[in-house]
Amino acid sequence: MASYADGEAMQGALPLPESEEPTTPKSSMPVTAETDRDTLTTTMESAKTTAPKAALAKADTTAGGGTKGQAKPASPRRRRPRTSHRVAPTLDFERSLAEQGFDLIVGFDEVGRGALAGPVMVGAAAIWAKDLDDLEVPEGVADSKLLSPKRREAMFGPLRDWCAASAVGQATNVEIDEWGISCALGVAALRALKSVEDDLALAGGQGEDGGKSAASLSSASSNGLRVGAILDGPFDYITQSADMFGAPAVPLLAAVHTKVKADQSCALVSVASVAAKVTRDRLMVSIAHGNPRYEPYQWERNKGYGSAAHRAAIAEHGPTDLHRLSWHLV
Repeated sequence: MASYADGEAMQGALPLPESEEPTTPKSSMPVTAETDRDTLTTTMESAKTTAPKAALAKADTTAGGGTKGQAKPASPRRRRPRTSHRVAPTLDFERSLAEQGFDLIVGFDEVGRGALAGPVMVGAAAIWAKDLDDLEVPEGVADSKLLSPKRREAMFGPLRDWCAASAVGQATNVEIDEWGISCALGVAALRALKSVEDDLALAGGQGEDGGKSAASLSSASSNGLRVGAILDGPFDYITQSADMFGAPAVPLLAAVHTKVKADQSCALVSVASVAAKVTRDRLMVSIAHGNPRYEPYQWERNKGYGSAAHRAAIAEHGPTDLHRLSWHLV
């Protein structure tokens, strides 16, 4: 069963509008090139006494087109057919970890790293290696950035049901200012991992969903249960944060395997990506609608990211208690 793991209580959700993204206007200035025909003709006449015929032919083409004195009609540009480069996520990497002896496999993905306000969140989605033969990749799952807000919302519940357990951990803007973004991400991921392992009763006791928990999990540590993790990106910020002040005590630390663009190629990480994105979007919308003080910043649209309207509001009204004050805000 999915849950939220964070330093503060999550708020309720409201319908999500389309996100506001800063745009850069395209230049409307036409690109033109004009040639002084008299100057060019004089130059060509002077060159005819010494220039080879090939050079003269090239000059004639430049001045007037394919036939001397006539303009060569422009040939239409051929447009290359568009090809989709989207990679459909699979369970191949998850299976490779199962073959290495990992019993529980957890995918991690982050959201909110580049925002100016609000928390950073890391989603965690877990499956049992023993269930991989019976699992299929959820239909339509992809990196959350490739899905519309409505599509993410529609998939949120079914994707959580597909997992053995899932959770979203957060680190607040104050923690980001104090620890830096890398350590804050690590602590958020560990909070999510602890919630997942608590749900699956890896620390003893009985999980919330007995049908999804493996037998005898209360003695998981003594039985040598191994947890393997897939983290999107090139850098393992989870392991480096395990002994940090503020990090939770996780029953079983995961062996982290980093993979660039895992959110697009690994189904488990794609699921974690959607969980984290929907959870954070809901929180930012709820905060924006819950206090008139935050209305100028339009978080219900930009979700705390640095859109033009958001930066303009910071310049006019100043930062709030939810802004990351250590960041360049305007």
